Amino acid sequence: MNVSRIFLRRLCLILVLLFSTGVVHAQFVDPQNVLIQNVYLADGGKDAEAVLVNILIENNKLEIVSKDAIPADNAVVIVDARNGFLLGNLEIGKTPSFIILEEDPRADVEVLLDTKAYTIFAVHDGRLLRNSLYGSSEEAQLKKTVATKWTAYTPPPMALPLSYLDETKWNRWETKPVSGIFIAGLILDRQRWTSQDGASEQQVGDLELFNGGEIRGLRVGAVGTLNFKKPWVYTVFGATNVYDKGFEVKNLDSFTFFDYRLDIPLFEKTSVSVGNQKEPFSMERVMPMIHLPMQERTAGADAMLPSRNFGVVLSGTALDDRMTWAGGAFNDWVSTSGSFSDNATVVTGRVTWLPHISSDESNLVHLGLGARFSNATDGLRYASGPEFNKSPLFVDTEDDLMTADNSRQYSLEAGWRKGPYMLMGEYLRTDIDAPAFGDPNFNGYHISGSWILTGEMHDYRKRTGIFHAIPVAKTVNQGGWGAWELGFRYSSVDLTDGLVEGGEMDILSLGINWWLTPVFNVNMNYRYVTLDKFGVEGSSSGIASRVVLLME
Repeated sequence: MNVSRIFLRRLCLILVLLFSTGVVHAQFVDPQNVLIQNVYLADGGKDAEAVLVNILIENNKLEIVSKDAIPADNAVVIVDARNGFLLGNLEIGKTPSFIILEEDPRADVEVLLDTKAYTIFAVHDGRLLRNSLYGSSEEAQLKKTVATKWTAYTPPPMALPLSYLDETKWNRWETKPVSGIFIAGLILDRQRWTSQDGASEQQVGDLELFNGGEIRGLRVGAVGTLNFKKPWVYTVFGATNVYDKGFEVKNLDSFTFFDYRLDIPLFEKTSVSVGNQKEPFSMERVMPMIHLPMQERTAGADAMLPSRNFGVVLSGTALDDRMTWAGGAFNDWVSTSGSFSDNATVVTGRVTWLPHISSDESNLVHLGLGARFSNATDGLRYASGPEFNKSPLFVDTEDDLMTADNSRQYSLEAGWRKGPYMLMGEYLRTDIDAPAFGDPNFNGYHISGSWILTGEMHDYRKRTGIFHAIPVAKTVNQGGWGAWELGFRYSSVDLTDGLVEGGEMDILSLGINWWLTPVFNVNMNYRYVTLDKFGVEGSSSGIASRVVLLME
């Protein structure tokens, strides 16, 4: 009898709360298995940081509190807290009890004095006491986490840290005319060649000379805004040349700027970028390297496409952001000692399209194509290593094409992502007008795939038409395993045609990525390389490990 009275009393209390706030529909939420998106942790004083997070409760235990997007299976109800403020007990592995207020209680004490009026969600010991986060069960679908959008066409060279909008961070500044954040990244490599046959040694020399460690990259810079009515985005990044031969610099200074540009909004969904930047051509080239499933870009992209060029890019989106377009004109006279007429003038363009994207955006198909023309004023040379940074050149046209009249390049790209699975492919073709060498044609392609074992999925940037970073759902700092990714890639590049014998190379790669946090990555790649050059076919293989540290 006492048990029945207690049960009825609790039931009446819950019903009164529900009806008094007009949210009878809260019965559709399972508080023991729920993902709450876009909620501020409001602990601390009035001037303390309020952090926007996502919260996952599974089996009545708090599993994850993260600034990143949190994947969830179909059994978890997902609600949007609409940037409400949470007060209560959050301890990983424990049953949570908290309320979510629709306004900041630190800014208005009235919110705390009348919590009944301001509470939009309340849970206690696994029991839902109040919910006004949505109007019907049909609305409880997966929603993409609200995030700061990078409005420029080309993303910054490194991922923006989670603290990008936190004005209390030492590396961020906020003034009326200019805002920004200082970013740095360190990449450490260790290379070991595991095999090489006699034919390969005849082609490229003894690879054991390239075993050992190196600083692959030491990059520093800043990104931010010039705070006009429509803010302009600026990017300034540089690196030490002695550590990385891939920045496409032509001097021996100890420090060189390789990204400096302004991104200026023109009108809705259209902007112009001016400065030293990536050309809008090839998804693999536009993507930041640290977000690829493999350590390095493919040999075809490295051989036939520049890293950066000085020019102007006009870009935008269409078809409800399912299409991107970009076109640019470039001439690298600013970064060289020659005049404008001494350097090649290049025109590029790229278009992407999402023919399929699911309602929760977890399943999508990407298609893209690009075109590029160069008048080859300063000559052409295509060369690449075997997708290991610490290695000699394996394919190389040398100086054969210094008298070429022009080149025309084309790219076809495709990608499919379904949750933690991703498959990408790209084909590059280069047609060269060089009558003295038989007007050669070169090509390269790759097929790549990855599987994120911990369930996250690569972001897709609709503004740029590229796959991006892995949002780590549960970092090692939160008692989790971070994000684990397995990857494979088969790539091929052929620089032999006409009277040019640059070599033909095929590479099979396997890799494993471990993002302990969004700013700390450890990975390892294995490659098996075959090279057809000088009338012989050689083979070699190697392993490279890498540590990536980004400043938050």
